[in-house]
Amino acid sequence: MALASISSIGATISFLLYFHLPFSNAASDNILNQSPPGSRSQRPMVFPLFLSQSNSSVSIHHRKLHKTDSKSLPHSRMRLYDDLLLNGYYTTRLWIGTPPQMFALIVDSGSTVTYVPCSDCEQCGKHQDPKFQPELSTTYQPVKCNMDCDCDDNKEQCVYEREYAEHSSSKGVLGEDLISFGNQSQLTPQRAVFGCETVETGDLYSQRADGIIGLGQGDLSLVDQLVDRGLISNSFGLCYGGMDVGGGSMVLGGFSYPSDMIFTDSDPDRSPYYNIDLTGIRVAGKQLSLNSRVFDGEHGAVLDSGTTYAYLPDAAFAAFEEAVLREISPLKQIDGPDPNFKDTCFLVSPSDEASELSKIFPSVEMVFKSGQSWLLSPENYLFRHSKVHGAYCLGVFPNGKDHTTLLGGIVVRNTLVVYDRENSKVGFWRTNCSELSDRLHIDGAPPPATLPSNVSNPSVNTSSNLPGEIQIGQIKLDIQLTVNSSYLRPRIEELSKLFSKDLDVKSSQVQLSNLTSKGNNSLIRMVVVPSEPSSLFSNVTATSIVSRFTNHQIQLPDIFGNYELVNYKFEPQSKWARWRMKNIAVVIAIGIIGVIAGLLGYGVWLIWKRKQASNPYKPVDEAIVAEQELQPL
Repeated sequence: MALASISSIGATISFLLYFHLPFSNAASDNILNQSPPGSRSQRPMVFPLFLSQSNSSVSIHHRKLHKTDSKSLPHSRMRLYDDLLLNGYYTTRLWIGTPPQMFALIVDSGSTVTYVPCSDCEQCGKHQDPKFQPELSTTYQPVKCNMDCDCDDNKEQCVYEREYAEHSSSKGVLGEDLISFGNQSQLTPQRAVFGCETVETGDLYSQRADGIIGLGQGDLSLVDQLVDRGLISNSFGLCYGGMDVGGGSMVLGGFSYPSDMIFTDSDPDRSPYYNIDLTGIRVAGKQLSLNSRVFDGEHGAVLDSGTTYAYLPDAAFAAFEEAVLREISPLKQIDGPDPNFKDTCFLVSPSDEASELSKIFPSVEMVFKSGQSWLLSPENYLFRHSKVHGAYCLGVFPNGKDHTTLLGGIVVRNTLVVYDRENSKVGFWRTNCSELSDRLHIDGAPPPATLPSNVSNPSVNTSSNLPGEIQIGQIKLDIQLTVNSSYLRPRIEELSKLFSKDLDVKSSQVQLSNLTSKGNNSLIRMVVVPSEPSSLFSNVTATSIVSRFTNHQIQLPDIFGNYELVNYKFEPQSKWARWRMKNIAVVIAIGIIGVIAGLLGYGVWLIWKRKQASNPYKPVDEAIVAEQELQPL
């Protein structure tokens, strides 16, 4: 998100963030003001003045993984949604709590905290998903007040506050809960600290996305929390989809990088933001006449996934714009989509597609101190004119009084960016981000995962806390519907079929019972069992079933009213099913032995019978024949 420009240092200080972590003091987040084309604000980013303290989290990225092979650690592959220029951001999905509650969070490498709206939020906007309900999560724990954090008025719980230069803000309490990363993740659900918002203002209030996932450098960063516990290696990757495509991929943790990836150094001690050692820019192969120190002002050249566009120091922008105009002089310049800003726009041709832009606009290269360069295509510095078909505008702007070079998401479209924090490097690799996992052969989820135990609250009575791999034999869900029980009773069978159809299971796997009244509403118990009596649910399947109810993805006809998941429970197999699984082989073996013994006995009897029939010896009694009567002579 782009931060607004402040005309004086005094004004900048007035918007600084003071945020005390439960473990250390973090530097302020950079959340940038994002505006889609047509309403874009050309205001540069302003960074906070206080960057490090004696116990600041800035230095934590010298951490190395000891006694652990980082290549053997799992990673979390997560899909990205939305579009940078249409929505102003990219989002990913996280599931928080037990049962999991889903949220669409803006991917922001400049933020150091992950937060979502809380159910008791006094001033939160209407976002695309319901607010987080801590009271419905059996694994939620508030972060208790301590000497290292700011506390609420009752001195019971840690609180946080974020204020940004474009006048938006977020504040709330800190909580800890299970965070799940989706079914493409090798990483199992893990406990992590996050912000539960009670107040939002500005763009944070009006945006459609629920909140922010903080990937910056700080103790509350989700990446740092996972690295500190040795769960992933100290790196992550982002790959934003191209123009007219959107989406993309995110990978938390390490993976095999392409051999031709271009790396540049990143200095974590300089600022809490991800910087690169940019020394020059080439347009159409020609180096801009600039002193390399122009890119070294303030915080240097900074990558921020939450910023929409690119902002250069004034001298660098003037030289860049002049070089591009020189290469495309035949094109007609037109006014931008917003009359309040002097955008540099060109009428290309209504028939020209984004894939053809490289034939019209020049290539651009970012040159690093090592001498290597990172090649950009036109989609990395242009955006579509929102009012004129076939027109494009420069997505690069002057940064005013701020001497920082800010490279936002537009610059890295269709580029895999690896933030190798363990080695203080950033890598770039040009690719089709919609096909990243296939191109790099990044594995998805492993076999059924093990849910971690809620060690911080052993009194919680839930079968999801069973040690080791969970043996899920059935799922019990208590569901409340806004219809009377007497009305619902004759329609139980119909409701059961609807549930099984939406869950994509057999109707015999869904059992409804315990229908009771709750005022004008009904409460019903639903039990979902595996397709075979002796089989089990995988953890992924079980949590997916629960999340469909939690996130209201089950579609019911209006006659059943609205529904709400009140409670759920994972249960192991019944004693009879477990006995049957353990002894079924013995029973089968006994049956087979019995059949074989019977066949053998029958065979022996037949052989004996045949022998008796073929024996020529007769008993004495049978050998006596009546004498014939003597005939007279």
